[in-house]
Amino acid sequence: MFIVLLKFSENKANAGQFMDRHKAWIKQGFDAGVFLMVGSLKPGAGGMVLAHNSSLEELERRVQEDPFVAENVVSAEILDVDPAKADDRLSFLLS
Repeated sequence: MFIVLLKFSENKANAGQFMDRHKAWIKQGFDAGVFLMVGSLKPGAGGMVLAHNSSLEELERRVQEDPFVAENVVSAEILDVDPAKADDRLSFLLS
């Protein structure tokens, strides 16, 4: 499982012009069964993605395809997490 931190960087002001493509990238991640959740980092610091069903290398390629990353609107950090215990509702993450 992975947590992708997308923190705003020097081109944050250009986010609006790439938002539609960024949302399409998010949809592709959900459609592929890789993204489980996306959300905003508070307060206005960027976003995050919870991902699984991917190798680190595949996820790194996917993240580089995000228009926000490609256009330096955000910088990406991928955290590789090895879940050890979860609520029953999230037990699928332990496999």
